[in-house]
Amino acid sequence: MTEQRKLTAQRVREDANALAAGRVQPQHQANGDEQRYESASYPMSFTKGLDHNTTTGLVEQSGDFEAFRSAIDNGFAEDFTRQVPVPHAEPRRKWEAPTAGTVYELQGPDPQAVTIPPAPALCSDELTFEMAEVYELALLRDLPFNAFVAGGGSAALADSTARLNNLAYAQDGFNSRPRKTNSSKQLDAQTVFRGSSPGVERGPYLSQFMLIGNASPSEGITPDQGFINFGAQRIDQRVLEARQQDDYMMKWDDWHRVQQGYEVRGDRFDPCKSSGPGQAFTGQRRFIHTPRDLATYVHVDALYQAYLNACLLLLGNGTPFDPGFDLLSGGGEGLLHDPASGQKVPLNAGGFALWGGPHVLSLVTEVATRGLKAVRYQKFNNHLRLRPEALAARIEKAQEIEYRFPEICGCFSEMASDLQQTVDLIRNHNQSLAGDATALLPMAFAEGSPMHPAYGAGHATVAGACVTILKAFFNTSALFVKINDLAGFYSKQHILDRLKCGDSVEAGAYQVTDCGKRLEFERCGSFHLIEGKDATFKPDGTTNQSCCPLTLEGELNKLAANISIGRNMAGVHYFSDYYDSLRMGEEIAIGILEEQALCYKTDPFVLSVPTFDGDVRRIGQR
Repeated sequence: MTEQRKLTAQRVREDANALAAGRVQPQHQANGDEQRYESASYPMSFTKGLDHNTTTGLVEQSGDFEAFRSAIDNGFAEDFTRQVPVPHAEPRRKWEAPTAGTVYELQGPDPQAVTIPPAPALCSDELTFEMAEVYELALLRDLPFNAFVAGGGSAALADSTARLNNLAYAQDGFNSRPRKTNSSKQLDAQTVFRGSSPGVERGPYLSQFMLIGNASPSEGITPDQGFINFGAQRIDQRVLEARQQDDYMMKWDDWHRVQQGYEVRGDRFDPCKSSGPGQAFTGQRRFIHTPRDLATYVHVDALYQAYLNACLLLLGNGTPFDPGFDLLSGGGEGLLHDPASGQKVPLNAGGFALWGGPHVLSLVTEVATRGLKAVRYQKFNNHLRLRPEALAARIEKAQEIEYRFPEICGCFSEMASDLQQTVDLIRNHNQSLAGDATALLPMAFAEGSPMHPAYGAGHATVAGACVTILKAFFNTSALFVKINDLAGFYSKQHILDRLKCGDSVEAGAYQVTDCGKRLEFERCGSFHLIEGKDATFKPDGTTNQSCCPLTLEGELNKLAANISIGRNMAGVHYFSDYYDSLRMGEEIAIGILEEQALCYKTDPFVLSVPTFDGDVRRIGQR
């Protein structure tokens, strides 16, 4: 390394440091429920793993929670052993990375340089609505996703949607964290449980990235078989099929044991015995067909898994990169001229380690660890929000809690009253499956939620970060079409070129059929040439036109929503956990891209990133 190179490298590091230092340091603010209800044994705080009263379900000793909070604030793992009183007569699950938010990062925003707003507070209409959504999703856990579209024909979904529309938060127009709604500003089958970002309401509920595979014509492999090429190996999009109505924690004793932190998934502490998975399976695999299948996916996924898969699909499909850096990745015109025509020949330097497949493949996974550290700070150090399974227990024990602690002002009873129709259905469900008519939330997993607080959500933060990287690299205006029976995301220019070659170009989406055994392409229209110069899209007019045609931006936004809200379907998160964490993950990815842009010795370039709120952020040198 020359001395000049050394000095330049130092300057780039200093520029990145100045960029990080110039970011506005946020104020981390919780909703105040922890302090507001301190005297009532912290009913709105995360206490899983501590001792809980058998009658109320609240933490047995307030001092236990205070020691827990003190250990979190100190930021040292050993304090959880030294300060927090946890009896060890029977082994308990460990709290998961409670100190991760106190470490530092050398790339992208510091874990404490991003934040999320206060979570919905007790007695708010928004919290009541969020709890209603989680309850309703538990009741719909075995309903096929094909019903979650306009004209899906499910009376259960229609009734669920009507109950949600009747709640005060919906009547007021979802004024804090918007949902997708129809033209009447109401939820319907095409919008309910969908998320909030552009495109999530278009087409089938599931993103195509959760279903399709790459084509391999030489082997007779087509996208509808669901095999993703991973080098010389393949990834199968199908998941293990969980048994229908396989719900947990519907009886009070079962709920209480899980809140104590005891391991209920099998004998995980005996090396001679296998551990249980926390779910019961049929032994068969199928494409994701129901909310229970999606909950199964997000139970054991590698967090960035869905986005790595999406990246592999896009690269294998030949989806174009962002046109803003065509020259950087091998597109566009080169410097040499063809002697015969006098025209410039294509660039003969392509992207690989820089601006190519390996670059985006590594970066789409690299951002995940940054997101996890940032969200851990929010979970433990800032919000310490209780999980839905605990809030349902407050509804179940509302009278006992409010009798002992009148300072709660009847908020749990009021929530139960507002949700009476839904709670009655939950009681019937639990009576039918477990023999007890409780208001406890039926959980998809035996262990319920993980051993960390609800807000923010790790899955949603990682989704926001990873999808932002994909939106930065790829051409988000690409359309999902089938060209001569091979479907993928293609640019409008590519579609025009193929039409000029006489190829067939159809728009539509893959749907799961035959109870998850097959994928079937449902066409909604086709592209045609206009005077040999341009392409036009003609809808069929006979099918659901809300998907005509799907865009890459929309399907990536939908992928992030699917994974994040899939956790709500399991009963372990609320909508606000998805909504705010997604945007925090986006900020982390943009921060990393901004710092990396300082490192490139290139002509000016710009990455255009459509955000989850619908505007565009531009990153790069100008």
